[in-house]
Amino acid sequence: MHDLRAGGAQVLADFWREVAARGTPLIERVDGDSALVTFLWRGEAAQTTTGWGIDLTLRRVPGTDLWHGSQRLPVDLRTIYFLRHGSPELPTDPTGRGPTHLDVLNHHPFRLPADPADPNDRELWASLLELPKAPDEPWIRHRPGVPRGTVLSTGVRTAAWGGRRRVAVYRPAVPAAGPLPLLVVFDGYLSRALLRVPATLDNLIAAGRIPPTLALFVSAPSGARRMAELRPSAALRAFVTRELLPWARRRWAVTDDPARRVIAGSSLGGLAAAYVALAAPGAFGAVIAQSGSFWWPASPQPDEREWLTRAYAGWPAAPVRFYLDVGDRENTWPRPGQVDQLSVNRRFRDLLVARGHQVAYAEYRGGHDYVNWRRTFAEGLLAVLGGP
Repeated sequence: MHDLRAGGAQVLADFWREVAARGTPLIERVDGDSALVTFLWRGEAAQTTTGWGIDLTLRRVPGTDLWHGSQRLPVDLRTIYFLRHGSPELPTDPTGRGPTHLDVLNHHPFRLPADPADPNDRELWASLLELPKAPDEPWIRHRPGVPRGTVLSTGVRTAAWGGRRRVAVYRPAVPAAGPLPLLVVFDGYLSRALLRVPATLDNLIAAGRIPPTLALFVSAPSGARRMAELRPSAALRAFVTRELLPWARRRWAVTDDPARRVIAGSSLGGLAAAYVALAAPGAFGAVIAQSGSFWWPASPQPDEREWLTRAYAGWPAAPVRFYLDVGDRENTWPRPGQVDQLSVNRRFRDLLVARGHQVAYAEYRGGHDYVNWRRTFAEGLLAVLGGP
């Protein structure tokens, strides 16, 4: 960086041309397990930092418009990040303008689409970082020759929450010999659009790794309602067990065997899934919780946090199997009144194991993001629905 400052305007211009062609960040292999990753930004600002999966403050080369920052990172890391200039806002502009934005020099933009049924939802943009040994994603893309299941957009009336809740119903292309296993997934729109669960189901079913399964993707009407509805509550339990499950049984040939019913979610949806399965014994026999928000509720008082972990310690044990995963970079950004996501997932896992549950647990390289959950959702399905 000193050479760029000393070399003058032409050297700096040549550098930026090379970077634009090559793409950012710059990756240098350090040893077998790690790489030195350098993030760059060009422009005028009082400060420049990264957000989401990378936590880094960039420094400006004096007398230039070049900002840079380097971190040594594991070579199997996959995550998303964006750039910010003193703003708490999330990046909504794909062009690289504004106080928060994606990395325009990164050739791999990552779009988080707005829910078309929520007029207040916003499209977000980030940049994808995949280091050389990031795990393969063998199940998330449609494969040639694999029959696709159908997805029906419908809804269910609810007295528990009031009004109607959107439900997208996945029906497998492969016929089943008997009643279908049932999968319930929270955050239904993003679970389909970003986690790509229908494609994952198609591929796993076609490969014979899981049986043909009917899936219900449940969506809240807004972000605010999501925050209210996915917290542990009697209304959540009643909606799923007294309204959604009977509604599905009346319409499709789904199993009555709890061992073949799975409830799943990520982040707050993971908390909701675990709560329903434990608070309503006999409703579900398995849970997939990805980066579950087991810190809930946010509180400055330690004895008020991690409610589900504390509550379940005093409840009767339920015969439920679990798949849990969490990112190893989810210990860098606890919010006020919270502990970090990694620690709370470990404590929840330990409680489940101590109470005799079958628990498959994984810590992936990455942060709290869909680019990891879309890969590991298949691992969850294999853990709770897969054969020997």
